[in-house]
Amino acid sequence: MSVSKKVVLRFPMPTADKPIVWRLVKDYDLQFNILRASISPNEEGLMVLEIAGKARAYERGLHYLRQAGVEVQLLSKDVSRAEARCTHCGACVALCPSGAFCVEPETRRVDFFKEKCLACEICIKACPVRAMELRV
Repeated sequence: MSVSKKVVLRFPMPTADKPIVWRLVKDYDLQFNILRASISPNEEGLMVLEIAGKARAYERGLHYLRQAGVEVQLLSKDVSRAEARCTHCGACVALCPSGAFCVEPETRRVDFFKEKCLACEICIKACPVRAMELRV
């Protein structure tokens, strides 16, 4: 049975400059499509992938990533904004890896484009008034 799932990978500093992801292809015969990546040596990294392959290989590949020190999060969640609580402070704009937030130049209001959201939850932690919410 084949699977195809989107995942967020967070690489702590010691793993960010190591060739870890390529082994998904080489050792586990998985295919991946990089949807978003921000990885630099000596810094934490973030990568959003769509991974496809046989179910057993997929599970083994994710197990390998976790054993290598990579935090793996499935994108089966949904992020939404409580409009009544949002103060349009912009704390979320600079942190969002997918560009799901945009400041309207004329009104200075922050627009949220849910279709661009990767559900990485960074905006939830950054929002001072807790306007961003996670729905499972």
